[in-house]
Amino acid sequence: MSDRPEAGGASPAPVTPGTPAGRPDTPCVAVCSTTFDEVCRGCGRTVAEVAHWVSMSADAKELVWQRILAQGYPRRNK
Repeated sequence: MSDRPEAGGASPAPVTPGTPAGRPDTPCVAVCSTTFDEVCRGCGRTVAEVAHWVSMSADAKELVWQRILAQGYPRRNK
């Protein structure tokens, strides 16, 4: 997907104009896995949300951000 960092290390996603201050444009943390269900274990988005992220409105992205943050995402491997 275009919102995933290149292999070799996850650098912080850039903050994009139109997103809340301090929030990256994407919740992707390069820990991508939907092995057991339709929700990514790294960022908490559904497969559909990941696939359509770049075309979603800022309001739609904000709703996703609010949900995933409330659920304890994004999660990074430590």
